[in-house]
Formats: sequence, structure tokens, C-alpha cells
Amino acid sequence: MIKTILIPVDGSINSDTAVDYGIYIAPKLEASLSGLHVIDIYLIQGPMMTDVSATVGMASYDCFFEAVEKSLKEKADYVLKNFEDRCRAAGVACRTKKNTGKISDTIIEDAEGADLILMAKKGEHFHLKEGGLIGSVAEVVTRHSGKPVMVIPESFREIESMGLAYDGSAPARKALALSLNISEKAKWPITVLIINSDAAKAADLTAQVEDMAQKGLADCEVIISAGREADEILKFIAEGPVELMVMGAYGHNRLRELLLGSTTSHIIHKSPIPVLLIR
Repeated sequence: MIKTILIPVDGSINSDTAVDYGIYIAPKLEASLSGLHVIDIYLIQGPMMTDVSATVGMASYDCFFEAVEKSLKEKADYVLKNFEDRCRAAGVACRTKKNTGKISDTIIEDAEGADLILMAKKGEHFHLKEGGLIGSVAEVVTRHSGKPVMVIPESFREIESMGLAYDGSAPARKALALSLNISEKAKWPITVLIINSDAAKAADLTAQVEDMAQKGLADCEVIISAGREADEILKFIAEGPVELMVMGAYGHNRLRELLLGSTTSHIIHKSPIPVLLIR
């Protein structure tokens, strides 16, 4: 059950799109939104600030530091007020919070009280890399939060149906269970994509999906294809009438062990629709 949706907000256009999706999704799931703004400690105590202190002297640095910190806190208040105003205008319950720290670590810590995280592919400071293909912070949070993470594209479109890439792995089974729950709540039909050239294995995976689906009220169908996983999933996204793609830590053992591997990162990078990741 998804009751609380966490959205890290930084005032960027991409962050605003994540809020668009949150406001759209929350009422359908009877969930509330939590807006978190992280004041990036790197902008206060990073190498740039160290260089400034060495150049201008400690007394001047203290004044400069206070001015920077004050400006960042004022921006945080503005961003969170905008988030709160948008939620209230849409009739969506919300709360807001601001913290100072390393962005990814702070989001992961706050996510302990959330059931789902909505994140833009790239935030305001995506160029300050923490490492990864999706855009620094989003990848770190996806790897380490232990929560379902919906990675949001740059533009919004209403969700009316969803797709699920299913390979029978433990993360994929968790993704299927969550997808069925979301489908029942939001009334979004699910198309399950099974990529397997072995007819017997594909039939077994189909039976697994049908067995879980018949326990609830979700509208669910299965299609089977064969080919390279990333190519087939992106083709499905491009051709299929879905506006949300759900995946476990999809692929082979290495991918499942690393939580987020090349196949998944490639799909998120290329997908024009939100990708919901479950591990």
C-alpha cells in the first residue's frame, strides 16, 4: 500500500514535473505528498568555499558563508511554499521539510517514512555528479533507499495504463505485486511484458503472472517477445499505449546484485515516460 509519497524538490523545471506527477498520482492512490528540500552541504562547505576562505581570509569568509547559507535557506522556504501551494490548490494533503546535508544521503534518510519516492532524472545540480547514468542523485537513491523509486521524465503526461517488465526474479515478483495493487487503486490496466525466447519458460512466467493477477481485481494482460532486454522494453514503451513502466532490478544476476545495472540505467535514460523501479 502506498500512503506517503516523497518528492525531493529543488525548484528546477524537472523537479516541478515530478510535483505534477505527484499531484496527479496521490489522489488516485489515496496518498499524501511529502516535499523535501535539501540544502546541499557541498554548496556551503565544498572545495569552492575552501578556496574562497583561503583567498579572502577567515573574517570575510564568515560573512560570505552566512550570506550564502541565508540565501540557500530563503530559497528552500520559497521552493517548499510553492510545493505546498500547488498541493493545496489541487486538494492534495501534504507536508514539507528542509534539511542540510549531502543530497542523496538526506533523501535516503527521509525516505524511511515514505512508501514511494518520485524523483526527476536530473535535478538542479545534476552536474555535481555523485556517479551514475541517470543523473547523480536519482541513481544513488534508487540504489540505496530500499524504497520503490519512480524516475520522472522531463515532461508530464497523464497516466491511463501501465506496463511491467517481468522476468520471474524476486524483484520482478515484488514489482508485479505492487503493480497489481496500484492498478486496482488507480484503475490503470497493466500490460506485462515477458522477454524470453524459450517457449516453456515464457509459459511458466505467464502462469506466474496470471496466478497473482487472478487474486485481485486488476485488469492485466501478458505479451511475450524475444530479443535484447533493453531494446524490447524501449520498443514496448514506444509502441505500447502505456504511460508508466514498472520494473524490478531487471535482468541477469549481475544486475540484480548491483541493484541498478546497465540495462535499467539505459532504459531510464531513454524512456519518455516515468519508470518505477522496485528492488
